[in-house]
Amino acid sequence: MAKKSWIARNEKRKAVAAKYAEKRKALKEAGDYEALQKLPRNASPVRVRNRCSLTGRGRGFVGKFGVSRIKFRELALKGELPGVKKASW
Repeated sequence: MAKKSWIARNEKRKAVAAKYAEKRKALKEAGDYEALQKLPRNASPVRVRNRCSLTGRGRGFVGKFGVSRIKFRELALKGELPGVKKASW
C-alpha cells in the first residue's frame, strides 16, 4: 500500500490539472509560453502519476484495468476480471 500522502498529493495534482486544462490549451494554441510558465507547476497533466486504484502503487500500472500488475494477477486468477484468462500454450 502506498503512503496516504503520495495518493493525496496525486489526487491534488489531478484536480489542479483538470482546473487549468482549458487555460493551458488556449495558451498553447496562442503560443504564449511566458504566460504558460506562470501557471502552477502541477497544472501540467504530465505531473499526474498513474496509480493503482486499489493499492495506490505507482509502478507496474495496467492502464486498461486501472490496477497494478500484482492486483491484476490476483483479480484475474479469482475470475473477477471479465474476459481475462491465464494464457497457456
